[in-house]
Amino acid sequence: MRKRECHPLLKGGRGDNEYKHGFYDAEMKSLASIYEIVLPPLSMNSLKIEKEYEVDHENNKDVESFWNTSGSCYPIPHEVDENGVNPAWDAIGYVVSTNKKLTNGSNKRPLERGVIETMHESDSTLQQSLVNKGLNVTLDSKNNILKIKCDALVIGSGSGGGVAASVLSSAGFKVVVVEKGNYFVPQDYSSLEGPSMNQLYENGGIFASVDSRILLLAGSTVGGGSAVNWSACLKTPQNVMKEWSEEHKLPLFQSLEYLSAMETVCEKIGVTEICTHEGFQNQVLRKGCQNLGLKVDYVPRNSSGNHYCGSCGYGCPTGEKQGTQVTWLVDAVDNGAVIITGCKAERLLFGNNKSVSGKKKKCLGVMAKTLSSTVTKKLQIEAKVTVSAGGALLTPPLMISSGLRNKNIGKNLHLHPVLMTWGYFPDSNSDLKGKVFEGGIITSVHKMQPPSYTKSEAKAIIETPSLGPASFATLCPWESGLDFKKRMLKYSRTSHLITIIRDMACGEVTREGRISYKLSKVDRENMKAGVQQALRILIAAGAVEVGTHRSDGQRIKCNEISENEVEKFLENVNPLEGALSQGENWNIYSSAHQMGSCRMGVDEKEGAVDENGESWEAQGLFVCDASVLPSAVGVNPMITIQSTAFCISNRIVDHLRSL
Repeated sequence: MRKRECHPLLKGGRGDNEYKHGFYDAEMKSLASIYEIVLPPLSMNSLKIEKEYEVDHENNKDVESFWNTSGSCYPIPHEVDENGVNPAWDAIGYVVSTNKKLTNGSNKRPLERGVIETMHESDSTLQQSLVNKGLNVTLDSKNNILKIKCDALVIGSGSGGGVAASVLSSAGFKVVVVEKGNYFVPQDYSSLEGPSMNQLYENGGIFASVDSRILLLAGSTVGGGSAVNWSACLKTPQNVMKEWSEEHKLPLFQSLEYLSAMETVCEKIGVTEICTHEGFQNQVLRKGCQNLGLKVDYVPRNSSGNHYCGSCGYGCPTGEKQGTQVTWLVDAVDNGAVIITGCKAERLLFGNNKSVSGKKKKCLGVMAKTLSSTVTKKLQIEAKVTVSAGGALLTPPLMISSGLRNKNIGKNLHLHPVLMTWGYFPDSNSDLKGKVFEGGIITSVHKMQPPSYTKSEAKAIIETPSLGPASFATLCPWESGLDFKKRMLKYSRTSHLITIIRDMACGEVTREGRISYKLSKVDRENMKAGVQQALRILIAAGAVEVGTHRSDGQRIKCNEISENEVEKFLENVNPLEGALSQGENWNIYSSAHQMGSCRMGVDEKEGAVDENGESWEAQGLFVCDASVLPSAVGVNPMITIQSTAFCISNRIVDHLRSL
């Protein structure tokens, strides 16, 4: 079998001789013993009695091998073998994207002329590479520091940073972008779940709140979240713009400036509402809603109408999804911006402010380090303005650790908490074609309508997720090795729906990697209503079994059950505490949208930054990411983030021109 062609960091398997799992032999033997108990080899007789399977197990060698194999067998602890294949995939009906449908020019690296990848640099080459990109660089050999000067420094390259880099460089300013992730292009992507999560997500995709209640997904690569998100492009809801403008006293959000920014953003990233062919999960959502008489909308996406890629969460292998790394950042590089990858901002640099602004501090730039083992030099990047765009999880810790003390920094963190529900649809359900991992990830949405006698907006939205087999296996409540293997055999036809709430509760992030968060009573009520609605939709779409990922394996068979039995089951579907709670059962929540932790406010009591995105404490320090949003958006926030960033960036241009 031909090895998968992709970037070495994304290939997985045993092909990389430098790979080490880090365990001693004795530790591996102990782990193998545990795996043997948790996932034991099973007799085929235990599968033959199951009437719900529709494959010929007696003649299916792949299923037989999967059934007879224990969790301690090869390729543990590797996800795949040297050919990029896991032997369980055929049994569970999983196929990895082959990267054959590249568009926009196969092997191009559109940021090549402006990117410096520190993973390919050394102490002897880095300075010259920076100079070659047109930067003013001097060496402080005594302190082993490279000093770089520019007009504008942007920390982060996602939906906020990418827009900022484009707007500032287009205005004629020399821009440097520092990004701690690496740069990948479509032909680099492997669509392999493990290596992709490890390289493209914050903390390798294994990032939990301090009480393990919520698992967080945040992009950590050039393009940030826009490189790995699920393409949904929903504009800021009218009620949210009204709330931010009137209740938070931020007129920007109901201004023509902001409305125009949303149109500019949508045009720039190629948003379309067309979807020519929906994947399995979105077919389920649409059919269930239609059978219940519920409204279901198409979701605009930043890709073509016939974009049928289920791998965008691991980087879009077709090259169709228009993240910042193929839109805004390309413009920035074309206008002379330099992007330094594998480079982490450690500390903001401040001096005394002599202007009449009333702010005691003036931001001078940042001290950064590379994450490459071959570069020991620190980078001191001096700039007229510094733009923090590391996202709602990283901007506040950087500001706090640098000495800023505004009480709003790190507080007011909103997460759009998510709970998943699932329904199993045998292949005999011919109305619903395809597999769970195929097709556009989000192409439809159901917005729950509140009771007619209330004046509130939708309590929750219901969409579809990307869920690879490893993530599916991780979320499945473990009851026994037999039950787990049964679930995995159903993987490809187990549709998931996600309930997303606009959370009223706030968490905090004041230290990097330490997230505290707890749902409010209202959030729990909205989550319960949304999860119950999602289960009704799955049942109405024809699922033979539905359930949640609650720790006790909560589920119910749907064939020949009464409406009363369904309602009794649904009434017992309650959002519970996290895994470390005292309760008998627990839920694991997830979050792919983090915002509000450095919110914009009318004064320093209400926010960490003003309506221009500038810090209340330090002149020349701007924040341009999801953390400035006053509260949760209630829908997928990419358009809101980029539109807000566009407005802030234009105001930064005005600031620079006034200097």
